[in-house]
Amino acid sequence: MIKDILLIIIGFSGGLAVGSGFVAFLTVLGIIPRLTQLTKTHHFIRGYEWSVILGAVIGTWGGLRNTHLIMPALLLIPIGLASGIFVGMLAAALTEVLNVLPILSKRIGINEQILVLLMAIVLGKVFGSLFHWSFFVDK
Repeated sequence: MIKDILLIIIGFSGGLAVGSGFVAFLTVLGIIPRLTQLTKTHHFIRGYEWSVILGAVIGTWGGLRNTHLIMPALLLIPIGLASGIFVGMLAAALTEVLNVLPILSKRIGINEQILVLLMAIVLGKVFGSLFHWSFFVDK
């Protein structure tokens, strides 16, 4: 009984720490306000916020349970696309905040060819993801 209560407290504390760090990360990067600014959808800001919150909660709940969803393969395409868009936007926001690309292009001496650098990053990510999904994910 005491062991179970202790595990609940430790798990809840760890969840609060990780959740707070995730929210702080998103807040510092300003992903949601920047997204509404770029897409000119300020009136959907509450929807964006709730999407992030519900996605984190449902994703955490699904990760803690040994849940197997049986879905048709065509339904996995939009789910994978949404996941990729989220990760890509998170990476783009991080590089935008830290000014990684301009600094990198100056350091390696391709300041005029920043489009080549961007295409190398994008194509590397695409081919790496395709390789991973083709060879390392069980079918």
